[in-house]
Amino acid sequence: MSPTTRIHALHPERYKWVALSNTTLGALMASINGSIVMIAMPAIFNGIRLDPLQAGNVSYLLWMLMGYLLVTAVLVTTFGRLGDLYGRVRVYNLGFLVFTLAAIALSVDPYVGGAGAVWLILWRLVQAVGGSMIFANSTAIITDAFPAGKRGTAMGINQVAGLAGTFVGLVLGGLMAALHWRWVFLVSVPVGIIGTVWAYLSLRETGERARLAAGKESLDAIGNLLFAGGLTALLIGITYGIQPYGDRMDGWGNPWVIAGIVGGLAILVAFVWYESRIPNPMVDVRLFRIRVFAFGNLSAFLSAVARGGLQFMLIIWLQGIWLPLHGYAYEDTPLWAGIYMLPLTVGFIIAGPLSGMISDRLGSRIFAPLGLTLVGVTFLGFLMIPVNFPYWLFAVVCFLNGVGSGMFAAPNRSTVMSSVRASERGIASGMSSTFTNAGSSLSIGVFFSLMIAGLAGTLPTALYAGLTAHNVPAGVATRIANLPPTGSLFAAFLGYNPIRSMLEPTGVLDKLPAADVGVLTGQQFFPQLISAPFQSGLVIVFLAAAVMSFVGALASLARGKHVRVIGTAAHVEPVAVEVGGERD
Repeated sequence: MSPTTRIHALHPERYKWVALSNTTLGALMASINGSIVMIAMPAIFNGIRLDPLQAGNVSYLLWMLMGYLLVTAVLVTTFGRLGDLYGRVRVYNLGFLVFTLAAIALSVDPYVGGAGAVWLILWRLVQAVGGSMIFANSTAIITDAFPAGKRGTAMGINQVAGLAGTFVGLVLGGLMAALHWRWVFLVSVPVGIIGTVWAYLSLRETGERARLAAGKESLDAIGNLLFAGGLTALLIGITYGIQPYGDRMDGWGNPWVIAGIVGGLAILVAFVWYESRIPNPMVDVRLFRIRVFAFGNLSAFLSAVARGGLQFMLIIWLQGIWLPLHGYAYEDTPLWAGIYMLPLTVGFIIAGPLSGMISDRLGSRIFAPLGLTLVGVTFLGFLMIPVNFPYWLFAVVCFLNGVGSGMFAAPNRSTVMSSVRASERGIASGMSSTFTNAGSSLSIGVFFSLMIAGLAGTLPTALYAGLTAHNVPAGVATRIANLPPTGSLFAAFLGYNPIRSMLEPTGVLDKLPAADVGVLTGQQFFPQLISAPFQSGLVIVFLAAAVMSFVGALASLARGKHVRVIGTAAHVEPVAVEVGGERD
């Protein structure tokens, strides 16, 4: 008997742990790569010799940030459906392979400047295709492999890996950026090779997928095009709303932004109408009649938007303000920002598996809403601490935020996946991942826009006062103070002092006393200058995140009683039961 045959002949009791281990590795790797670039941006742009804040280069920055999230948001539902039709393991394994090949291509970028940025963006999009295949099918494979009474624990481990990856990516990105920018991408290669070989050798198709593939189901091409086109237009429109347009501080008056948002929503409405009228839809909109499924995904979406906003704000807070004020060189801020955010990751890793195991015994209805409520409380906690905080206080709030997210994630996903039939698990997994990834992508536009709104009222005054205090002529100071705050916000996000690049074109730096030039272009001037305006922006941002979390908690509570799944093996079709108005 060959090694492959022996592995495929594993007893279901042993196979389920093999499936969990591999899919957890895949989910962890794919989610790490959604955030690892976020914190390593300064090292990456220095490595390809590109100033991301120069005119015309902001688009490179946006696509490096949003491209991966956008593609995963758009494609996971499609790949979930393909998994139902042609085999979840087959699609998942191919995703591992595509992801790994893209990681290799990213790490050997041969270009610099704009060409180097385009190379990275395009291969990040390819990598996101592989990540979408992994995201869409990992939880479905686990749901197939584990009986109902054990799914909470299994989902807890998998979801902790998937969501903790977004936090781990921040730490890992800082560490790799300190070594060399190519390591940000190269670190995925050995893990991807091992995971790909392991997946092809160990995972097998089980149950409902084989029957579907042999039946009369077909891929809904029109539905896929409508969904991809509508969601892409909507997310791109919202993201580009943060770029200045004309005399405006933002881009919400840009006709292309308006057309993207309105057109995207119209296409998505057409998608829902079309899907409800064909025999084999890409998305069975009837799933949303299941209260657990509908409200569970709504709460997951709101949680993802709030969590994505938190990551951006903490990076700006640490890299752009707190670390420079405490003597850290700008080039070292990505590493230390990742390290100082470790309590967030630790809280999530501790709470996630525990909540999954306990929810298996006691039911999951209370854990998810309680977790999101705790997350909302911590957002209010962030509002109460000063911008130049004592670290222990910041660490406590971060830890509790991670605990709340961990309490919510596993019980919510386990309940959502258990609310649908075995034949619908691939598409259900894809749809759930779509909600989560769309929320993460949407958070870029939403929270940057909210922060820009907060800065617009206070940053110009602070800039003018700070510049004139160091002998910058009033006319020059007025012109710089009236620039859109987007540049200053991105500078803080990148851990970068933009004052020199703002003043050099005016020629003022050549005429000022050396002492003033040293202060203006030094390490602490910009962080001190932006601290008070940033606090104003934080009020808006964290209040919005708290409201989203509390609404998500109410949605989670409104989903009804926990759905009981009848059947103890993945290979047995569960019997539909009605519990609190939901079906299994």
